[in-house]
Amino acid sequence: MAAVVETVFRIESARIIAGVTRIVRDVGIAEELAQDALVAALERWPQEGVPDNPGAWLTATAKHRAIDLVRRREVYARKLAEVGRSSEDVPPHEPSEPDDIDDDLLRLIFTACHPVLSAEARIALTLRLLGGLTTPEIARAFLVPEPTVAQRIVRAKRALAKAAVPFEVPYGEDRAQRLSSVAEVIYLVFNEGYSATSGGDLLRPRLCEDALRLARVLAALMPAEPEAHGLAALLEFQASRTAARTGPDGRPVLLADQNRARWDGLLIRRGFDALQRAGTGPYSVQAAIAACHAKARRYEDTDWATIAALYERLSALSPSPVVALNRAVAVSMARGPAAGLELVDALTAEPALRGYHLLPSVRGDLLARLGRVEEARAEFERAAALTGNERERELLRERAATLAADRSTGEDPDTGGPGPGRGARGFRPGAAGR
Repeated sequence: MAAVVETVFRIESARIIAGVTRIVRDVGIAEELAQDALVAALERWPQEGVPDNPGAWLTATAKHRAIDLVRRREVYARKLAEVGRSSEDVPPHEPSEPDDIDDDLLRLIFTACHPVLSAEARIALTLRLLGGLTTPEIARAFLVPEPTVAQRIVRAKRALAKAAVPFEVPYGEDRAQRLSSVAEVIYLVFNEGYSATSGGDLLRPRLCEDALRLARVLAALMPAEPEAHGLAALLEFQASRTAARTGPDGRPVLLADQNRARWDGLLIRRGFDALQRAGTGPYSVQAAIAACHAKARRYEDTDWATIAALYERLSALSPSPVVALNRAVAVSMARGPAAGLELVDALTAEPALRGYHLLPSVRGDLLARLGRVEEARAEFERAAALTGNERERELLRERAATLAADRSTGEDPDTGGPGPGRGARGFRPGAAGR
């Protein structure tokens, strides 16, 4: 029974917390009341049985406790009159109006991702409130100590309360700014799951699943926002490749070597559906890039010219050294490794890329394609020293060793052709590479 209760709570917790926050106007208190409802279920369901609508039972229980709390606080007397008229008579086994639940969930997303919080705090709070992850699960996902995650969550709640952040969906220019913050958090969570920055696994599927679910929720709740659909499309396309990105032993499988029959066709179709409703913003352009990969039945069929043009557009919309590096890879595939290397060499002085392992990795790939084997080997070794992910480190050292072996035996390291064969096999454009 405990497992049933916990499963229901994990599924419903975001909506419960959202509905209660509308009453108490404090996400920290709302989460505590949601936990109280969980305890009540653990006590009563074994004797009374699981309700026909367990999510509604939990929601109603938490809301009644919220109303009781408001009643006990004289400072909330005026709010009690308003809450009492609208919420006091919620039946214990019936859900609130669906539209109200969706509105509250949208408010909770914008609250958890408020710019008053640091990026790390937004991610931790979002995964806790909306992803249903526990503090230990978040800590394991990002390979940080549990006390660190716990402190981030506690401080985030306090910061929201201290800043008196309203529980509302912003409008006008403020909405655009806040939507950017929400999308960034979802995007960062997915990226960490898609290609972990450290640890022994390349993928953390749970993070990808949570981010994709949040992106779908955001797009469904904001159907008139093109970038919400652009983000959803991007993550659908990226998630479609997950099964093909690692082998049975967990080792990375590069884009050129992936079995595309293992790409998830349903997710790809969902990606194209979302892309039709997307706009021209950064996430929409990245989704269009991912769509080019999804359209290619074979790696050799990839439309690199279109991808390079899309990266040119992305550079204008959202300029960054990482976008420039990704564009260089696409250019190398469309116009040859020399053209790509020229662009990459111009990025070597960028401070933001100084410790970024994909810079020497890409440079090593281009040098190998040009036959400059010893320089390429050194770049792969440097990239291996920079990455914090053990699987990527193994792959990079293996590539360096292969080049060294090829050089000692006189073999051509690019046998089979650089493009469209090996070139850019280590390519990871933002969330879009492997």
